[in-house]
Amino acid sequence: MKTTLRINLRLAIVGALAVCIATVGQRVRADGILISQTPVPPALSASDQAIVKTFEKRAKEYVKLREQLEEKMPKLSQEAKAEEIQAHKQQFQDRVRAARAGAKVGDVFTPQAATLIRAIIKDEYKGKERVELRDTVLREADTKAVPLRVNYPYPESQEVLEMAPTLLLRLPQLPKQLRYRFVGHNLLLIDRENGLIVDYMTKALP
Repeated sequence: MKTTLRINLRLAIVGALAVCIATVGQRVRADGILISQTPVPPALSASDQAIVKTFEKRAKEYVKLREQLEEKMPKLSQEAKAEEIQAHKQQFQDRVRAARAGAKVGDVFTPQAATLIRAIIKDEYKGKERVELRDTVLREADTKAVPLRVNYPYPESQEVLEMAPTLLLRLPQLPKQLRYRFVGHNLLLIDRENGLIVDYMTKALP
């Protein structure tokens, strides 16, 4: 009798584990009925992984440069006034711009990286979601005055449109000092602290 109970208990545990594994990425109602499944992003090919690696390497090279420049600047005190903070930011911008005087479009967003990122964004947004993305970026976000120029500051007065977490998980990963931003049909790479446009790619919006 005890042996039978142990076998039944083991079968019940195995069955429960199987259900848990089968429903990973799925959403279940309180009554146990499956109502949706979160799609799993397709794995990148070896060639695409190499493109991502190159992109991330170039982004890190920019960060290394700007970190070296910032370390040589006088430190702001915790009691710094607004005008002192702004002056420090302007000095930081000037130093980075001078060090990257030859920066151009495609230094980080290489043609291969831009093609891959366009494909990722297009795959992430389909049907109604794609329409909603275009409405948000092209109509709701007030970014018309943002200059599309490498090594120029993103205007502080302009809206910063946050990227969807699900998309960020699929795009090449950025160092904490950088962020992606949609401006019109374009995707910009912006320095979080000094506000400079590090690079951009066109036709990013599907």
